[in-house]
Formats: sequence, structure tokens, C-alpha cells
Amino acid sequence: MQRLIVLAFFALLARPLAAQTVTRLVSEPARVEVVAGQSVPLVVRALGPDGRPVAAPLRVGGSRDGVRLEDGQVTGLAAGEYMIFVSSVPEDGSAPVVLEIPVVVDWPAVERVEVVHDDGRLFVGSRIEHDVVAVHADGSERPYPEASWSSTDPSVASVDDFGNVRGVSPGTVSIVGTVDGVSGRVTHSVSASPVERIVLRGGQAQVRTGDVQNFVATAVAADGSTVSGAPISWSYAYQPDDSIVAPAGPAQILRGRMVADVPGVYTAVASTGGASAEYSFRVVPRGVVRKLDVVGQGREARVFTTDLWIWEGVDGRDYALTGSKFGDGISMVWDVTDPSNIFKTDSIQVDARTTNDVKASPDGRYAAISREGASNRRNGVVILDLADPAHPRVASTFEGNGVTGGVHNMYATNDYLFALAGGDKYVIIDVRDLDRPRYVSEYNHPDSRVHDVWVHDGLAYSAEWGTGVVVVDVGDGRWGGSIESPVFVTSFPLTTGSTHAVFPYYQESTGRFLLIVGDERVQRTGLAWEGTGPDHRQQYDPATGTGGYPRATSGYTQIVDFTDPMNPVQLARYEVSEYGTHNMWVEDDVLYQAYYEGGVRMVDISGDLMGNLYTQGREMAVYKAYDPLGYIPNSAAAWGVMPWKGHIFFADINSGMWAVKMRPTERPVS
Repeated sequence: MQRLIVLAFFALLARPLAAQTVTRLVSEPARVEVVAGQSVPLVVRALGPDGRPVAAPLRVGGSRDGVRLEDGQVTGLAAGEYMIFVSSVPEDGSAPVVLEIPVVVDWPAVERVEVVHDDGRLFVGSRIEHDVVAVHADGSERPYPEASWSSTDPSVASVDDFGNVRGVSPGTVSIVGTVDGVSGRVTHSVSASPVERIVLRGGQAQVRTGDVQNFVATAVAADGSTVSGAPISWSYAYQPDDSIVAPAGPAQILRGRMVADVPGVYTAVASTGGASAEYSFRVVPRGVVRKLDVVGQGREARVFTTDLWIWEGVDGRDYALTGSKFGDGISMVWDVTDPSNIFKTDSIQVDARTTNDVKASPDGRYAAISREGASNRRNGVVILDLADPAHPRVASTFEGNGVTGGVHNMYATNDYLFALAGGDKYVIIDVRDLDRPRYVSEYNHPDSRVHDVWVHDGLAYSAEWGTGVVVVDVGDGRWGGSIESPVFVTSFPLTTGSTHAVFPYYQESTGRFLLIVGDERVQRTGLAWEGTGPDHRQQYDPATGTGGYPRATSGYTQIVDFTDPMNPVQLARYEVSEYGTHNMWVEDDVLYQAYYEGGVRMVDISGDLMGNLYTQGREMAVYKAYDPLGYIPNSAAAWGVMPWKGHIFFADINSGMWAVKMRPTERPVS
């Protein structure tokens, strides 16, 4: 009987079997063709020297953006050409056998096209933006469809290649948008513009870089009445300060909201149908940079350090728990009461290859350690009793209800633990009795992979890669949900499709409820600097001269206005293009961002937000943990960050845990 090795995404297909020599890998089919949203089977066989199948562990990887690999099925996620990589795992140190499987994903056929446009009446000389919604036969929408545009009468209204429609003369005209041969249309009645002038209100004479100006433009007729529905076009002019050279894109303006990235004099311009109005203002440097002092380090160079969590123990002292990756199940307990004298009080070893995530309850009663790669393949979470916080007691292990496949992240409340189960769902566990944790309920979003969950005021916010953010009522009650019976509220995708972490935050200065959403892209494919390859995760090997390289990441943090859960609005982003984001924290209008090889970074997110916060001078401080004695020496790789009692604690993959502190400044942040 032939033994078939089926695919699991980014998994090591290990089995308790004797090692057998692999000389070739083959797949059926050799080339995968699939339609986005559909799945096809894929089988990989490992062949031995005699050409017959052998039982052997295989390592499998692929593009998270384009395909999903699960249970022997390849599911198309987004149109494009991708590659699945399969390699053997030789135990004798020899070079692995590698197989590359091409994957082509096509979009489903478009069944219907709808032309949509900004509100407003089309006057002669005015402009209205148009777009299309392309719907597939299965009801799904084509993301970012590319349309071709035409006008049934260009003498009445013209349309350019981007859907911008301009009135030319009075009359009736239809604007047609076509996607993959399927067309939709909208009809306009073009009339002469009654607008004589525009009144522009709002704006301050001087603001800082990153401050958002809000303008309101009112179209006025010759008799002084307001012209309703007049389409307003927005633009700006820029005069740089003498001290700088003007950059290519010094500001953004969108529907009356404007933000400047660099100092200078700006002029906001509103126009329609031949009438226009202007408002000029000066922009000065934001001036929020603060000095940063390194206070202490809890060095750990034997294993990769993963996440950290800090709590106040029942004895009144402050403690931290850190996890490890490929560390044989080791987690560390630290006393951080004096951040200048961080010391280890204990270590906890559980049956796992990786203890990726650690959490402690707000009341300091218990902690939890996630498990991946357990020898018995049951994984789950380990519950710690923190009655003696310096030396936690292993109270129990919860292994049931799907968490056997591996727990990557968790969220702890005083009574319940939310644990991710195999990246597919999260399970809610009652931990009021630490020695007897009990399954309560779970939530599994359809056709989605979950990576993180955070609970705030009875709502669970989960980061689910291409699906984006999923919101579930687990006790808020407005949508009928409870801890025993979670109810779906809403979901929305993010720009990059790499949604990895989410942090809910109420911003008092604006009254907005924000979601801070982080990407994770542990690769830089297609960028000029793509990194050093797979060896970046290994220690330097003097025998082969490989390993010991810094990792290479990309992606950024996105800030969403979630005040109205049914109508989320993407406000801004924080993107440092040379690096990639990981975990974050927000407190008192400061974003604390662990930015992998970009170090730990503190960002002013006060007030209204728009554009890229990085280019606006909103960075307050940055620290990269260079440690010559690190797992990979002098290689910064910030994993997680948590402000605590005036200090900033963060975990660095290669060098353990650190405490830094920003010096006070006389200039207020906001």
C-alpha cells in the first residue's frame, strides 16, 4: 500500500517513523490550476532510491496571500501565479530534496458589474469620480477590479481611464464601466453650473506635521443661495521651507481632510465648475522626539525569545513571563520590580517545541502558556497558578476541543481564557477552577485562518489574515452574544491581506474607538531588499558558514476608526518600509510597536489621524536591541512590547527581555 503525504500549510509533517532515504519528490498534479474561492486536491509522494514511495516527514510552504494548503487541498485565495515548496527533512544533515509546484489561481467569471460614484450633480466643468463593483457568479466581489471606461456621448461628458467623469455640455449621457467583458452603466443629466463662488471654512493658520486640517466647502449661487449636490474637487499647492528640499509627496488631501508630512506653507484648494476657493497655512515640525534610556536587560541567548506579559503579583512585586520558539518548551519567569535589575526567578518546561504566547490574568491569579509541537501531538495550553508568582505551579493542561492542533496565541480575562486552536478558531475556556479548566464555547469564522484575538468590553476582535478583522459578541449583548454563545457581529478586510494582530483602543482626545491592526509578512518578496533567505532563523554555523543573519520582514500597522462597528473607516497607517511589524500596545495616545528588525518604536497617535504617521514626524523614540552575546549577535528582532509603570518592556527574539524609558519632555504630545 502506498503511503501518501498530504499538505498542511507551513507545517512539518512529522511522524513517529524510522527515517527513510528520499531521493525524489513528486506531486499529483505537477501543476495546480484553481479558481479563487475553490479547492482542488494535491498529493505529494516521497520516493526512495528504488523509485517506490517511502514514509518520510516533509516540510511544506507556500504563499499565504495566494493559496491556502489544508487537509490535502489547495484553495485559491487571490488570482496570480504562486509556488508551493516541498522539501524532505533528512536526519543525517545532508541536503534536503526539494520540489517546487507551480500554482495558477484565476478569478471566477464576472456575472454583474455595478457603476458607483461620489455623491453630487454633474455640472459643466465639474468632475465626479466613478468606480465599479464586479460580482462573481458565487456572489463574491472581485477585489480592486480593473475597468475600462467609455461615455455614450463624449460631447456631453468625458471619462478618463480611471473613471473620472467631467461635464462638457448640457445633456444626458451614460458612463459605462466594463470588467472582463461584462458592463454596467450609470446615467447623468449634465447641466450648466449654477455655482458662482465657493466658501471655504475650517483650518488653522499654523499646525504641526501630522495634524489633520478639516475643511468644509460650500458652493454658492449668484443669488447667494447654497447649491446642493455640487461636486467639489480638492487639491493643494506647496511651498517648501528654505531649509529643506521639497519631497515628491509632502501632503494628502481627501474630501476636505488634509494632512502635511513636512514643514512649509500649504494652500488647500476647493473647486467646481470654474469656481474655486483657497486657504493657506503654515506647517511646522511636530517636535515629539524624546530621548530614550536603556534601563535593564534580562538576557536570554540560548533560545529564541517570543512574547512577554507583565503583571503585579499577589506579593506586590512585578513579574514577567516570556516564551520561546524552538526552545524545547521553555518559558522564563522574571522579577522586573526594579527594571534596572531584571533577574530570572524560575523557568517552566512543558512538552512542546514552541511556547509562542504567554498571558497572565488582569488580577494576577493565573497565567497560561501556549503549546505547539508537543511530543504526543496534543498541544493545548498549560495553566499556571500564580499564588507564588516567582515560582508558578503548573495547575493543569487543557488539550481538548480542537486545541490539540497547536495554540499560537491567547487572551486572558480573570475568568476565561481565549485560546487559538490550530489557527482555525478560538476556544473559550473557563479557568475559574485552575486545576479543572472547562470548555465553554468557541468561534470559527468560515473559510478563515485566525492568528490573534483580543477581548474588549464583551467584544472579541480577531486578526484573520486575508479575512481581516472579525468581531464577535462574547458578552457585550447588543448582538445577542454571550460567553457561552458567541455571535458574529461584523468583519472587514484590510489593505494588505496580512492581518496578524489587533489592539482595540478608545481615543479620549477625539472620542473615537480605534482598532490598531498589524500585518505580519516574514518575507520581502518583490522588494529591492528581499533578505538573506531561510538561513536567517538559524544560529551561525562555523562549519558551513551559514546562518546568523538578521530576519527580513515587511508590512505595516493600520489604524481603523471603529466607532461605528457597521461602518469601519481606515484612517491612517504606520509604515517603516525597511522593516515589518509584529505585536503592539497602545496607551495614552502612544503606539508601542514591536517592529521586528526595526526594533521597538514609540509613535504619537494623538488627535485626528491620516496618511503615514512615519513620514509625519510622529515617531517619539526608537530602540534596537543590539546584543553581541545574543542568539544571533547584534541582530535586533523585537517580538512584543508592553508599557508598565512608566517603563517600556519588550521581548527581543535574539537577546531576551529589555526595559527602556522615554525621558520627559516639556513640549506636550497633543
